[in-house]
Amino acid sequence: MLSRRTFLKHAGLAGLLIGTGTFPLQAMSDAELVHLTILHTNDVHSRIEPFPSDGGKRSGLGGTARRAKLIEKIRQEQKHVLLLDAGDIFQGTPYFNYFGGELEFKLMSKMGYDVATIGNHDFDAGIDGLHKQLPNANFDFVNCNYDWKDTLMEGKVTPYKVFDRGGLRIGVLGVGLELEGLVPANLYGDTQYHEPISKANKYAAILKNDERCDYVICLSHLGYHYESDKVCDTRLAKASKNIDLIIGGHTHTFLDKPDVYTNLDGKEVLVNQVGWAGIMLGRLDVVFERSKKRRCIACKNLPIK
Repeated sequence: MLSRRTFLKHAGLAGLLIGTGTFPLQAMSDAELVHLTILHTNDVHSRIEPFPSDGGKRSGLGGTARRAKLIEKIRQEQKHVLLLDAGDIFQGTPYFNYFGGELEFKLMSKMGYDVATIGNHDFDAGIDGLHKQLPNANFDFVNCNYDWKDTLMEGKVTPYKVFDRGGLRIGVLGVGLELEGLVPANLYGDTQYHEPISKANKYAAILKNDERCDYVICLSHLGYHYESDKVCDTRLAKASKNIDLIIGGHTHTFLDKPDVYTNLDGKEVLVNQVGWAGIMLGRLDVVFERSKKRRCIACKNLPIK
């Protein structure tokens, strides 16, 4: 198997990839490659409209209409697209206070989201409020370390989902952070939290070995990194097996491109997060040889303005 650098050099693409941050597909043979585009958001927090054009730090940025337009443009250019969200869809503007999450889910459905995970603020209307809005979401929710038994959410959230894109099998699992002490107990009710790293590894192994997935994504609402020993995406990446990409949330961390960590098997794991409020759209292009023997990755998070 060629290393990523060697493969890019052999393909004559290394300089182009590093210089532009985009993947020059015209230089590749479509017959030999399958191109997957992964788009993602996190911590949108009910930001339906752009920030006011008031000269502030985020002046004029974001907005669901602009995000939808950018997503549609990418879908017109790329054949195989996944659209994901890493949680905290709710809370932050009067839209949530008035509509209780209905508008957020309906807009995400219009944009064609494939799957999302649950963030702590998605419990802000209570577990009954979250359950009430599920009919407005034409997409699935994944989480493997919350036990929903004997709650309204039982059977409504699955540990993982598998998607087919161009003959590739893409597995997506989800993990969430400890709710106790962060979310009032009356809001999450009988939802039980389990340690996320072991759960993520368990289901990642199922996705790679049993489901025969070519690529495994973890939607995480743990937070990017903490100075304490609190579980986070960087710790998960280093302690993981079978996970190729962690898309994170919770800490509102702005990354221009994913960071790279080494897992327990000595393989690379990408970790990405795009801040908050829907002012950026994460984009990763994963290009597979049809033999599945090697792949190369280009990524550039996109501002919404």
